[in-house]
Amino acid sequence: MDAPIKFVQIIDFETERIDEMRELAHETEQRLAGRDGGPTRRTVLKDRGQPNRYLVVIEFASYEDAMRNSDDPETTKFAEQMAALCTAPPSFTDCDVQETTDFA
Repeated sequence: MDAPIKFVQIIDFETERIDEMRELAHETEQRLAGRDGGPTRRTVLKDRGQPNRYLVVIEFASYEDAMRNSDDPETTKFAEQMAALCTAPPSFTDCDVQETTDFA
């Protein structure tokens, strides 16, 4: 039996207030900790070539879990607060994970 295909959402945003963004993310994570069907991992990336540009990769067990998370009022509240800290509207990309390779 094949393992379920994971799903990833990528948020691409620019901010001059990254410390406030991190604090908001950590507060939201604490409120939502242990919630069924929530994200399984979050990775934050900083673009070396463009100051103040970040990408956040959020992993879910499935597309359905991601959509339930997106529809949650707490997630909507977080997205609104996050957008207020951005210098331009964030963009969101939804991806089905096709393959993952771990290198030793």
